[in-house]
Amino acid sequence: MSVQTKRAYEDIAASDGIRVLVDRIWPRGISKSQLAINFWYKDIAPSTDLRKWFNHDPEKYPIFKERYKQELKDDSLKNQKLLELKSLVRENKQVTLVYGAKDRNYNQAEVLKELLSDS
Repeated sequence: MSVQTKRAYEDIAASDGIRVLVDRIWPRGISKSQLAINFWYKDIAPSTDLRKWFNHDPEKYPIFKERYKQELKDDSLKNQKLLELKSLVRENKQVTLVYGAKDRNYNQAEVLKELLSDS
């Protein structure tokens, strides 16, 4: 099993395996057929307040990461979706977490990848 992350605006590849959108909001300017996702886990995304506070500021990323992990633990729906995602990863050779953010290193998909790789 392998987990990777990929921007929604990158080309789709056969090596992507199962594609899971992990944003609460659909990426701008992309149709469903263009994105070609298998699942949309919008309920696993960071809360609107956390997302707005973070604003993809690399200096805030360590705090964002901890707060997001806490949300995943404390929110029963987010926790349930994380367990479903872990199961999906165990059942498939390749899972790609798709996100819309411009920053490839500092986003919720990277936090989820880390959590899924640790389990």
